[in-house]
Amino acid sequence: MLDFTESEIWDILRIAKRMKAHPERFRTRLRSKHLAMIFEKPSLRTRVTFEVGMRELGGDAVYLARSDINLGNRESVYDVAKNLERMVHGIMIRTFNHHICTDLAEFASVPVINGLTDLEHPCQALSDFFTIWETKQNMRAVKIGFVGDGNNVAHSLLLGAARLGLRLTVASPRGYQPKKDVVESALQEAGRSGAVLEVTDDAGRAVRDADFVYTDVWASMGQEGEAEERQKVFRPYQVNAALFSLAKPDAYFMHCLPARRGVEVTDDVIDSPNAIVFRQAENRLHVQKAILALVMR
Repeated sequence: MLDFTESEIWDILRIAKRMKAHPERFRTRLRSKHLAMIFEKPSLRTRVTFEVGMRELGGDAVYLARSDINLGNRESVYDVAKNLERMVHGIMIRTFNHHICTDLAEFASVPVINGLTDLEHPCQALSDFFTIWETKQNMRAVKIGFVGDGNNVAHSLLLGAARLGLRLTVASPRGYQPKKDVVESALQEAGRSGAVLEVTDDAGRAVRDADFVYTDVWASMGQEGEAEERQKVFRPYQVNAALFSLAKPDAYFMHCLPARRGVEVTDDVIDSPNAIVFRQAENRLHVQKAILALVMR
C-alpha cells in the first residue's frame, strides 16, 4: 500500500467511480493488451474481476495455475519474469510469499500487480476504501473497526488508512495482531497524514461507535491446520448481533469474503440490510480496472 501516494490512491478511486458509472467509455482503453495472471492460491473474486476487467477494457487475460509454473521449483522467479515480459503487457500474481511478488516486480520490465500475498492485499483494501467513500463520501469523518486476525487484509487497511488520514481500530487476540513492523510503518505515516490508528485486543473497543465494522476469516489459506485452535482463540471476536450493536445504529458490515458463516460472522449480521459485502466484491472489478488502466498504458 505504501507504494501508492495519497494522490495516486485518489486517482484510482476517482477513475474507478467513472468506470463504474460509465463502463462503455473505457471499452478500448487496453485494446490488444494482455495480462498474465499467476495463481498460487485459489480464487473466485480475484480471478473473475481481473479477467472480466481486462476484457471490459478491450484486452485479454491468461490464467496460469500453480501447476503451470511452480514458481521457484520448476522455474525460477527471474526466468518467469524474463519470459512473461516478452509476451504480455502486465502480470498479476496471487501468491503466498510476499518476496515472490516483489522479486517478480524487480525482474520484470512490465507492471506487476499484487493480487494477494501473505503480507498484504492492496487491491482488496483499495476496493474497501472505494466502497466506504461511495457509501459515506467523507471518509475522514468515519470510524472503521476491524475485528479478527491481524492478517494481510488488516495490514493493507492499516497502511492505506495511514496514507489517507482515516480512523481505524484493529482488534485481534494477542499473538494474532498485525505485524509490528507494519504497525510501526502505519503509525509513522499517520503522523504525517493525521490518521488515527489503534491496535487492541478489545473487540468492543474497535466496534464501539464505528461506522463500518469489518471482519475476515480467522484462518487464511495455508493455515488450515490451525483452524480448530484459532476458533477457540477468536470466539470473543465473532461479529454477532451483540457485538455489532455496539456500532452506530446505521453502521455497515464489511467482509472481504469468502465468509465462514457462523464462525467469524453470524447470518443475522451478514444477511442484514446493513451488510455491504457483495458491493465490496463488485467494487473489486471497478477498482482493479482503474489500476489496470493506469499501469498498463
